[in-house]
Amino acid sequence: MNRELLKVSGLTKHYPLPRQGLMEKKQVVRAVDGISFRIREGEIFGLVGESGCGKSTTGQMLVQLVKQTEGELYFQGEPVSGLSESRMKALRRDIQIVFQDPYSSLNPKKTIGWTLEEPLIIHRIGDKLQRRKIVSETLEQVGLDASYMDRYPHELSGGQKQRVGIAAALVLEPKFIVIDEAVSALDVSVQSQILNLLKELQEKRGLTYLFISHDLNVVEYISDRIGVMYLGKIVEIFEAGVADKGPLHPYTRALFSAVPDVHKRKEHAVLQGDVPNPIEPPGGCAFHPRCPAVMDICRSEVPQLRKVGSGHEVSCHIYAEGE
Repeated sequence: MNRELLKVSGLTKHYPLPRQGLMEKKQVVRAVDGISFRIREGEIFGLVGESGCGKSTTGQMLVQLVKQTEGELYFQGEPVSGLSESRMKALRRDIQIVFQDPYSSLNPKKTIGWTLEEPLIIHRIGDKLQRRKIVSETLEQVGLDASYMDRYPHELSGGQKQRVGIAAALVLEPKFIVIDEAVSALDVSVQSQILNLLKELQEKRGLTYLFISHDLNVVEYISDRIGVMYLGKIVEIFEAGVADKGPLHPYTRALFSAVPDVHKRKEHAVLQGDVPNPIEPPGGCAFHPRCPAVMDICRSEVPQLRKVGSGHEVSCHIYAEGE
C-alpha cells in the first residue's frame, strides 16, 4: 500500500459575519466544519458535493491559500501550520493548485512564457536558457508546443487556457495538486481530453491529486477514492467504481441516483427541502431535515465518520461500527 502523503484532521473554516447591531450575537458561516481524511501517494482522491458544501474552501486550505480556523494539515507527516516563511516557500514547490477558471488565473497582460517562467524565477531555478527549456518541455507535456510561450491568454481557447493552467501547476514538479472544478466550464469533448491528460500526467509523474467537482460522472471516472461533502462535513468516503452498490449514506445514494441514465434503469431519489443555512445548521446530523430514513437520534446527536468495511467510511447513525 502506498504511503500516506497528506492527512487532514478536524479541518475547519468559519467566516465571521459583520454584526448588524451592538446587541446582535456574533455569527459565522460554517464553510468547512471539522473534516478529516487521508490521501495516499499516487492516489486521485475525488471530492464531490453540491455547490456551497465547502469543496473549494477545502482545496484552498490544503494549498494554504486560505488559512484554517481550526484543525491541522500534515504533509508527508509534518504539520503545515506554523511553518516559517522559508519553509512554506519550499512547501509550495510540492503543493500546487489548478483553478476552475483558467482565464482569471492568468495575467492578461503577460505572455504564457512569462506566466510559466515566473515561479521558476521566484524559486531561483536555473538560468534564463534553462528556464525557457523547462517551460517549453512543460508545455509539450500538456499538449502545447513552444510557440505558445509568446502568446497571450486572450489568444487561446478555453481548453488551451486550462492546459496552460495545468502547466503552471506542473512547472515546479510538485508532488500534490489540487484540481478545483478544472473541467466544469469546458465543452464535453474538451473535458474528456483534459481528464485523459490529467490521468496520463498522474501516471507518468507519480502525482497525487485532490480532484474537486460537482459532476459525479467525472469524479467516478478519474478517482481512486471518493469523499462526499454535505454542508461543510464529509459524510462518506468509499472506493470509486462501486456507485451501484457502494454508497451507503442516504445523501450519497440520492446524489448517485440523480446521475442521468439514458436507459432509465434506476429510480431517481428526490430529496425534500433545501440545503440548510450554513450560518445556523440544524442540530444533530445536518442532513436529517431532508433524510428519508431519519431517526430520533439523528436530530440530537452528530454522527461520526466510522469504518464500515475495507476502504469505506460513513457518517450515519444507521450503520453501527464494523457493520
